[in-house]
Amino acid sequence: MNAPDPTAEPSAEDDADGPLLFGRVLDGKGGARPISWDEAQYWEPQHPEEVMWVHLCRDRPGVIEWLRDTRALPEPTWELLVSDRTRPRAFREGGALVATLRGINFNPGAEPEDMVSMQMWCDGARLITLRRIPLQTPRRILRAIDAGDGPTDCGAIVTELAEQLVTRMNAAIVEMNDHIDTLEDSDPEEDAEGMLEQITLIRRNCLALKRHMAPQHVALEAISREAPAWFEDHDRREIAETIDRLRRYLDDIDISKESAMVMQDELRARSLAANERATYMLTIVAGIFLPLGFLTGLFGINVGGMPGLNDPDAFWEVVALCGGIMFGLFFLFRKLRWL
Repeated sequence: MNAPDPTAEPSAEDDADGPLLFGRVLDGKGGARPISWDEAQYWEPQHPEEVMWVHLCRDRPGVIEWLRDTRALPEPTWELLVSDRTRPRAFREGGALVATLRGINFNPGAEPEDMVSMQMWCDGARLITLRRIPLQTPRRILRAIDAGDGPTDCGAIVTELAEQLVTRMNAAIVEMNDHIDTLEDSDPEEDAEGMLEQITLIRRNCLALKRHMAPQHVALEAISREAPAWFEDHDRREIAETIDRLRRYLDDIDISKESAMVMQDELRARSLAANERATYMLTIVAGIFLPLGFLTGLFGINVGGMPGLNDPDAFWEVVALCGGIMFGLFFLFRKLRWL
């Protein structure tokens, strides 16, 4: 469903430097130099503008030991950073910010409601981001950094990561809205059942996106409110803009879901009306032929004393009587506006 993205991460099977997917030491001017895993484990800033950003695969060997022993993180913190508990959240821990954020899975073959998560830990001089499933957003920021036009500090990287994770929701929402517009222009008489299946899928996607992304709103507000002093005022303003954008996207998801519900209700109403019309017509036909069936059944009994047994014109008289009853009932139903 999703086209391949040239900025996607290499797969986990590619050659890698331990758990390190990439590492950069920012120069404070928008550029950076690469850093190896061996150097990153014991890196210390040489001047105030230097910032290290390492992006790790959290299920590779060596990650837990480094977080626990070298970085001396508390056990609940490093467990959160490497766990599969991916509900968005953020909190301050001393001078560090700890967060889990979600994004839409745009990897080839994935569905929009398939979420990918990214954990992060930052103390203002070091930013550690971790993922399990390939995540495209960090690679997009890395390209800007390698081009010399990227974020200059940890706060800028955090805000850029949050912004791009949220902004990329728009592609999935636009795709759903285009699909809804196409369904609205379709003729329900051609394939009503198929349209209902597609609408059900859209509603399911909307519910999944809302369920997975709504907690991110709370996490971003926690970043804005609780981040340490290295998270500057302009970073908080950027996060506030991202929060507002996320609110709009969540509102758009609600609108898409309501539009799908309206179409679904309309299709079901049409189907119900058609079924009721067919049932009504069958009832009318039964109402017309019920007395005729009674009359012909009565004259069909094989007992003595039946009138007209020896009259050669009796059959046509019964046919004429049945025809008269049928037309009489027809005009009666028309007068009662049942037909």
